[in-house]
Amino acid sequence: MNKRLRYSLLFLLLSVTAAIQATTKHEPDSIRLSLLTCAPGEEIYSLFGHTAIRYEEPKKGIDVVFNYGLFNFNTPNFILRFALGETDYELGATPYQRFTAEYEYFERSVWEQELNLNPIEKQQLIRLLEENLRPENRIYRYNFFYDNCATRPRDKIEEAIQGQLIYPQLCKAEEQKTFRDIVHQYTTGHPWAQFGIDFCIGGEADKPITDRQMMFAPFYLKNAFEEAEINRDSINQPLVSKIQKIIDCEQWPKQNSETGSDIWDVMTPLRCSLLLLILISGATIYGIRQRKSLWGLDALLFSAAGIAGCIITFLVLFSQHPAVSTNYLLFVFHPLELFCLPFVIFKERKGQKSWYHLANSVVLTLFIVLFPVIPQRIDFAVLPLALCLLIRSASNLILTYKKKK
Repeated sequence: MNKRLRYSLLFLLLSVTAAIQATTKHEPDSIRLSLLTCAPGEEIYSLFGHTAIRYEEPKKGIDVVFNYGLFNFNTPNFILRFALGETDYELGATPYQRFTAEYEYFERSVWEQELNLNPIEKQQLIRLLEENLRPENRIYRYNFFYDNCATRPRDKIEEAIQGQLIYPQLCKAEEQKTFRDIVHQYTTGHPWAQFGIDFCIGGEADKPITDRQMMFAPFYLKNAFEEAEINRDSINQPLVSKIQKIIDCEQWPKQNSETGSDIWDVMTPLRCSLLLLILISGATIYGIRQRKSLWGLDALLFSAAGIAGCIITFLVLFSQHPAVSTNYLLFVFHPLELFCLPFVIFKERKGQKSWYHLANSVVLTLFIVLFPVIPQRIDFAVLPLALCLLIRSASNLILTYKKKK
């Protein structure tokens, strides 16, 4: 073998070796990408659980979690912006150990679903996440039902997949769910949170939604991924190659059904509204017998109802939150109860007939009678509250009638 051929072979061998080393160094198959689903917490913003994406590449010492659920309570005008539906969330990258330590501390289980992506899809998903992590891209306008910490990871994974992603049917046609159904599922055991959400969202939340829309809730997304398939070149492969529970606290879903000893667990919205109805009824019977208007009681009751009505009206007219634009609770709680109150109290003190009380009695009676057919699922605690307002308006009409006689 001549010298020239020997050097040529040696050069070829070195080139092949370098190529193999380079491939090994950046070998996409050493990358693992997973969907993490976290159990609900006790705070209202954590009742629905959480979703994140884990990126693990041991050869580079990378193990990080991409989290679309970061927000800052200290943001200027945070409460006002939240009410307007202008809350901004952002994507953050957290070391895996730090992420899991937080969930272990709060005793919230975490499930991991390893994604069955090919090397090109893995690199594409990483590129999308890293691009989204840039300061100019990481902040996004949060939308509870349509653009949140569960829908964002799903959308990025779908964007990275080269084939067609086929989801299973999450619910049978006769079991089709609404946004409110899913909200109630995750707020069971938290009656005041459920009442507050029901108070704010209107009839649009009671329309049937698609399987894809159900994925706004992290565990519906987890269930969809569990049976989803990727169609590549007419061959179906499972989206998830491995499922494991990386944190097992054995508290969920039991924590959503347990009742505690806290006073707010005992004094539910329905019990409180029934107690108020009993007190208002007793005071009203006393007032009619004594021929007293009890205008001070009306001032407190109608002021509270009017403030509640202002909140609902504000959400209906100005908020960008989904499913708040049509709210039938405005027939019970509306701003007129507050704005007309000075004139109503003046009439009561003078013993004069109030047309407001007459109109209010008619509207509330219709609301109570038509309650079962109203195209909005309204919390039963509202009925005793509506009866309280009706009793007070009707009693003032009765007193006016008696005084005229």
